[in-house]
Amino acid sequence: MSDLATQFAAAAEAATRLAKRPDNETMLQLYALYKQATSGDAGGHRPGGFDFVGQAKYDAWAKLKGTTKDAAMQQYVDLVARLRG
Repeated sequence: MSDLATQFAAAAEAATRLAKRPDNETMLQLYALYKQATSGDAGGHRPGGFDFVGQAKYDAWAKLKGTTKDAAMQQYVDLVARLRG
């Protein structure tokens, strides 16, 4: 496992143990970066109807289209580090 992948895994674990829950926008950013890092560009259909949370999550992820997995991992690691203070 690469050094970045190790840092990413540690950051993902640390994100579940933050002292304070981040605001919704930051939570969406964490979700989108994690999905981009682990799955690549958003695929499938955008949730519809009254699935507002699903739509917000999909839209946040779709905004990262074209971001490499390594870049998303690094941004995720950096964001979690900022949140941990």
